[in-house]
Amino acid sequence: MPLNSLDTSLQYIKGVGPRLAELFRKKDIYSIEDALYFLPRTYEDRQHFKPLKDLIVGQRETSFGVIQRLAFVPMRSGRGKIFELVISDDSGWIVAKWFHYNAQYMMTKFKIGMHVVFTGEIKLFKYQKEITHPDIEIIEDMKKDSLHFGRIVPVYSETEGLFQKTIRRIVKNVLDQSLSLIEDPLPEDIRKRHALWDLKTSLREIHFPTHADSLPALFSGNHPARRRLVFDEFFFLELGLLLKRSHVTKEKTQSFPTSQSLKPKLLTSLPFQLTQSQITALAQIEQDLSHPHPMNRLLQGDVGSGKTLVALLSALSVIEQGHQVALMVPTEILAEQHTKTLQELLSPLAINLGLLKSDMKKSEKEKLIFDIQSGSITLVIGTHALIQSDIAFKNLGLVIIDEQHRFGVEQRLLLKKKGHNPHMLVMTATPIPRTLALTVYGDLDVSVMTELPAGRKPVKTKVLREPQRLKLYEFMKKEFLKGRQAYVVYPLIEESEKVDLKDATQMAEHLKKIFKEFRVELLHGRMDGSEKNKIMLEFKKGHIHALVSTTVIEVGIDVPNSTIMVVEHAERFGLSQLHQLRGRIGRGSENSFCFLMAHYMSSEEAQERLKAMEEFQSGFKIAEIDLKIRGPGEFLGTRQSGLPGFRVANLITDQTWLMEARKEAEFIIEQDPYLSLPQYLPLKEALKSRWQNKINLMGAG
Repeated sequence: MPLNSLDTSLQYIKGVGPRLAELFRKKDIYSIEDALYFLPRTYEDRQHFKPLKDLIVGQRETSFGVIQRLAFVPMRSGRGKIFELVISDDSGWIVAKWFHYNAQYMMTKFKIGMHVVFTGEIKLFKYQKEITHPDIEIIEDMKKDSLHFGRIVPVYSETEGLFQKTIRRIVKNVLDQSLSLIEDPLPEDIRKRHALWDLKTSLREIHFPTHADSLPALFSGNHPARRRLVFDEFFFLELGLLLKRSHVTKEKTQSFPTSQSLKPKLLTSLPFQLTQSQITALAQIEQDLSHPHPMNRLLQGDVGSGKTLVALLSALSVIEQGHQVALMVPTEILAEQHTKTLQELLSPLAINLGLLKSDMKKSEKEKLIFDIQSGSITLVIGTHALIQSDIAFKNLGLVIIDEQHRFGVEQRLLLKKKGHNPHMLVMTATPIPRTLALTVYGDLDVSVMTELPAGRKPVKTKVLREPQRLKLYEFMKKEFLKGRQAYVVYPLIEESEKVDLKDATQMAEHLKKIFKEFRVELLHGRMDGSEKNKIMLEFKKGHIHALVSTTVIEVGIDVPNSTIMVVEHAERFGLSQLHQLRGRIGRGSENSFCFLMAHYMSSEEAQERLKAMEEFQSGFKIAEIDLKIRGPGEFLGTRQSGLPGFRVANLITDQTWLMEARKEAEFIIEQDPYLSLPQYLPLKEALKSRWQNKINLMGAG
């Protein structure tokens, strides 16, 4: 079948067929283009092999030899056998060993006299060099196997039934059959400015490098082929984000001058002064609201920095002009907390506020829906229930989304469609490093709040192990006697047979026995709303000393008298989640303490996370470390962000290229915001493909 598109199924490439195509699909490789961008995870230098006698013990080495013997050798314990290959060359021999294997498969695969290439860590056992569970390939013909031998060889990620030689052969066929279909969309002047290779050469060389000395550049990530592909990913990402942003600025909407009546009343009623960060962020938002095109702003601030108050003060400009504001939050408990907080703040003002919940009585919900539609309720708070089809606003002027990373792109857009191009403010207490903000929020303006309100003290954080538990309980009792309160957080609600973790239900009963003279209560997400509210009200009033909880208290609950946070199985929590939990305390004038109980330090990553919590208070510093530990894909949650994924680029190590790509994208959008000039038509087509038609290019071409 003649190939005429990179979207063509991989099945039609020479040597693939239905069975192999199914195996490639397990690696998310469906089309020819997917295969072109299925890049090697590493490379092996098979140009020249060390003699076996020169292999260094303790190092990972790649070498070559002939199978002289194969055998099943009894283990010294008498339980089972080891499969061994003796491999030799002119200089000596080495033993390859497998402890876990399929005997029939091994006997079928390997024969005496076969030439093999192997890679792994060289060990010494009874003065003899050996290698355990090596990566091993059979070389059938040293002259014909030029893909697998005598060159720098790519090594790909495998799946069961899909091995290196097969992947290399298919990728080579893909390159041979499809490179002629590729048109380089990147303008030549950009390529020249940054000394970038053309796309065809880059794809060919990233898979099968032809330069004998290119290995150091491939390992360091500095190879010209990789640089070109990294630039492409960043460039098309930034071009798409800037296009979205430029189109938003062309939309028309209602402008709202700064509130002259409601805002001064609210500020006068506050028992504290705004921080400089709050003042600056509020001024930026009010400036946006005064323009006749929709605001699209991210308000980014650490836990407890006062984002909710800034959002409310911004909303007053819209409410004063007779328009409505919708505040969407990820959980009902947070919606209820926001409602209580805002009711207290708005008590001096005559503003109708409504809370939309899933467990409302039918008559209550119908009345609320009517009041929203008629416009008599001007500030509506709710979860994703706000985007249901039966919710209609009279004149929605501002959409505020809290903890925006919990919502997908579609959910945000559905809420925005409830009005005529309303202004949008998205908030997050998960700080994101600046470089990352350019990628995730390149279509948004960003306000950053770094200050905490006056009087806040840093929270003392300590990692504890099981032997220190009794001392912790004694400390908690002393704090309770002083009138302080504590949160104790667990990762599970009920005991699981599969996971050996202390669960909230069981431990609440245990702690009631430990703290007999104090009150201990349990709170979790499966409770109904009235029960949760009752417990939280009791806790807020100081009637409960220890609140045992799952992570329902991660966001939004503010009890200044609570000075202790105990996180059980802290090694199981993510870094940003631990930081959010710690942010629940330290909200009063007393010293506060966060104790992270680590039970099984399951990984090096877990140790890094807990160490970072002990060392750092700043959410921005925590976020940087989190990004380095988890990597950008997991940190961002690309599925939620709605952005094209990264197949090549690394947001940590390739920041310079991100900035360069953004500058080039900005220049093009300034020149031609619809990519309608002839020289940019290939760019427009490539952009549609990268963004899967998620960008409005109306007016282009």
